[in-house]
Amino acid sequence: MEGKTTIRWGIMGPGGISEGFAKDLAHAEGAEIAAVAGRDPDKTEAFASKHGIPKTHAGIEELAADPEVDLIYIGTVHPVHKEQALAALAAGKPVLCEKPLAMDAEEAREIARMAESKGVFVMEAMWTRFLPAIRQVRQWLDEGAIGEVRLLKAEFGFDAGWNPDGRLLNKELGGGTLLDAGIYPVSFASFVFGEQPERIESIARIGETGVDELFSLLFGYGDGRAASLHGSIRLEMENDAWIYGTKGRIRIPGFLWSRGAELRVKGEEPVVFKDDRVCNGYAFEAEEAMDALREGRTTSEIMPIAESVRILETMDRIRAQWGLAY
Repeated sequence: MEGKTTIRWGIMGPGGISEGFAKDLAHAEGAEIAAVAGRDPDKTEAFASKHGIPKTHAGIEELAADPEVDLIYIGTVHPVHKEQALAALAAGKPVLCEKPLAMDAEEAREIARMAESKGVFVMEAMWTRFLPAIRQVRQWLDEGAIGEVRLLKAEFGFDAGWNPDGRLLNKELGGGTLLDAGIYPVSFASFVFGEQPERIESIARIGETGVDELFSLLFGYGDGRAASLHGSIRLEMENDAWIYGTKGRIRIPGFLWSRGAELRVKGEEPVVFKDDRVCNGYAFEAEEAMDALREGRTTSEIMPIAESVRILETMDRIRAQWGLAY
């Protein structure tokens, strides 16, 4: 049996997240890294040498113009996602862009419109959606294993330490909890309920650098359905998710990178799903993007561009309550 057609990747941004992505591509069938681009020549060359990448470029325009690049992964800081995604799409190059897709919903709509006008694939790199454990959770929910979902609890928090010039606390670099850590529970709520909340109640701690260091959210979806979500870049959290339904519940330890999930239905023995993957997990989103190219799709059913826009609309609503604008 023949293997999958090779897809040649171009990586924009030789930073930490791109490091993890590049390593994981070794576990994605048919993936090859053709080029990497970055502003710092030394850093870009070092990244290329480490990962055996044959070519380097100075920026997104050169990368997008490279005829040996089939698909571009954008792993840069949040504020430049829109500019780089638009440049790649305008050149006709499909894009897998790190989360958040953009700084706000209007930027995301610009990206979606460009992709549509060019007939080119674009997807937000919400890797959690593609993990085997989360795919199993999706199956349980679709089968109605826990009945009607009434409540979700999810959190993601870590203590990044005090570095006011670093990316996470720097407002100019799109810092703050919601855009970085918070998008995980907010996106997961969209995944679980399949819609955006009708009502949002929120509390945030805005720190001295002007970004949100901690938040708590309560989403209301009608008929008493709710999501309780929390995030922080200054507090260590358990980072688990719980989904409660009328027949049972699902627990997902470390939900955003989960390697397992537990289903408990009233009167039945627990069902435990375990994922023994050898990769970190980025390979699964990469495979989705590559399969889309092979099949001629311009969006993903698992992480549609339209849903990424709606999630950012929700996040805009939340930040408006805090008076936080970038």
